[in-house]
Amino acid sequence: MLLVSMSSSPSLLYLASHRAQVRVAASSNVGANGSGSFPTFLPIAVEHIRDGAAIQMAKRIERLPVQTGFSGSPIMSSCVRPLKQQQTKDPVVLLHGFDSSCLEWRYTYPLLEEAGFEAWAVDVLGWGFSDLETRPPSDVASKREHLYQFWRSYIKRPMVLVGPSLDAAVAIDFAVNYPETVSKLIFIGASVYAEGTGDMTRLPKFVPYAGVFMLKSLPLRLLATRLAFKNIPSGLIFFDWVQIGYLHCLLPWWEDATVEFMISGGYNVINQIKQVPHKCLVLWGEDDEIIRNKQAFRLHQELQHATLRQVRQCGHLPHVEKPRESATHVLDFLASENVDKLEQTSSTLGTDDQNQIG
Repeated sequence: MLLVSMSSSPSLLYLASHRAQVRVAASSNVGANGSGSFPTFLPIAVEHIRDGAAIQMAKRIERLPVQTGFSGSPIMSSCVRPLKQQQTKDPVVLLHGFDSSCLEWRYTYPLLEEAGFEAWAVDVLGWGFSDLETRPPSDVASKREHLYQFWRSYIKRPMVLVGPSLDAAVAIDFAVNYPETVSKLIFIGASVYAEGTGDMTRLPKFVPYAGVFMLKSLPLRLLATRLAFKNIPSGLIFFDWVQIGYLHCLLPWWEDATVEFMISGGYNVINQIKQVPHKCLVLWGEDDEIIRNKQAFRLHQELQHATLRQVRQCGHLPHVEKPRESATHVLDFLASENVDKLEQTSSTLGTDDQNQIG
């Protein structure tokens, strides 16, 4: 199986001091409000989680108001936002996979933060821990507008948008519709060649609800977790991972939001891939059993400006299974872009100097 080696760009020197400090640990900061307790809107089952990184990240989750055109009142939208916003680097906005939450980034988020990036872990509308008591729509167009309004309210400048699994399709759809909001794209185990969920509008309502009931079942969650990783942690750690991936399903509106998304047809971005104008990183686990590697090579070929990197001995979610290596690839990609900008600036300044001398 092909392994694309890590970049040997001089830009690695830029990150050397940060890499020496990189570790899989949560930020020392506790909670969005500094209280050290879990937000009250999280399901009480969060108290049973033992994963230290997940605990610390859960304590930082907060809800921010996002006004959209399809909801009469602002949607209190869950995310983990940076401790400090800065202007020297593009912000990195981390989406999550299908039916997941920002806790998916519990290991890699701290590494990006320690490397000096302004990182946001954002729950996509319909998933995660946002307040959906009013049952706003969760179809593709609504997810797109919600993310745009979130960006417009809080991020406000071009971002590096990161989409794992199905949310690579979310990122493509968003970048094609709002290209000015995105500087670069990163896809991880991208699920972008599915043709949506099909036409479910003619089915009796109980059919998709039965499917969602199965999606929530513990046996299916155990199987999905087993398939997602090459190296499965043993015993209680494995069960902890299952609980973390299941936590958002305990919110009272989860079933309605998931059914609404399924009935709407889901994502079909096959015809949008070649329209993406941005520079992209395609990151894949070499042993991904959910999305096969041939799709990584296809995506790499169809994108206009793409770099392919693979993580050895790794399954579908490198940012969970191999956070250090995943963070290294991401930082290399972003550092190479910074070097390009510096070279372009130097070239422009050199030309200006020559013109002045002339």
